[in-house]
Amino acid sequence: MTNALFDLSGQVAMVTGTSRGLGQYLARALAKAGADLILTSRRRDTLAEFEAEMRALGRRTLAIELDVRDHTSIQRMAAEAAAAFGQIHILVNNAGCNVRKPALDVSWDDWNLVLDTNLRGSFFVAQAVARGMKAHSYGRIINIGSVTSVFGYAGLAPYGASRGGIRQLTMSLADDWGQYGITVNCLAPGWFKTQQNQVLYENQEWVDYLVDRIPMKRPGQPHDLDGAVVFLASEASGYVTGQTLLVDGGISTGSMRATVAPKQRT
Repeated sequence: MTNALFDLSGQVAMVTGTSRGLGQYLARALAKAGADLILTSRRRDTLAEFEAEMRALGRRTLAIELDVRDHTSIQRMAAEAAAAFGQIHILVNNAGCNVRKPALDVSWDDWNLVLDTNLRGSFFVAQAVARGMKAHSYGRIINIGSVTSVFGYAGLAPYGASRGGIRQLTMSLADDWGQYGITVNCLAPGWFKTQQNQVLYENQEWVDYLVDRIPMKRPGQPHDLDGAVVFLASEASGYVTGQTLLVDGGISTGSMRATVAPKQRT
């Protein structure tokens, strides 16, 4: 096996939701592997600093406004990207949001916001980009899921539904588009500290509880996703499709203590 299997030189990767957070880390990993980048956010000006950083790496970079809840915006983005780069080889469907509430407090609008962004948006972005991938008989689509794609957590009903849907969507699209040389996989991070959940990490008791359940005994760090996203974007994963790759430190094993330390005799 050689590094050529993971070399993305000459390829174009689109990463949605790159104004902050994990989206930037994912895009940075692809750029360091050689890919040129299409970055998206609802406001183009929020991408300026990161766009400059990627260009400093020697990568061609294009920043485009995209609201994944607006079908017209998705179509416009796909047309602009195709006009600028021609072929898009890799799509990372990262744009997402969350509403953290007890299920009895979730409103109609809360549900629509999360599902429209995370699930419907991911599908229609993938559809728009896959049309070009089909024409070139090649594509790598990476849908960003979560440990909530396979686990249920209180207070995350809309989010868990959207991420569970992403897992099922991934399998359906893999079956649909494999004949066109397109692989579709789900990259599912575990508990990573992001702007969406940083308030949780201010509670040390909760952090201690979390770490105790993770076999690796720490929350995820953004760089922990680098190898996984490059693998799924590269030739190394050419025969891998429809899969959910959990990068979660092992928490999805259902880790809990099966034994306790014996009591000291007095």
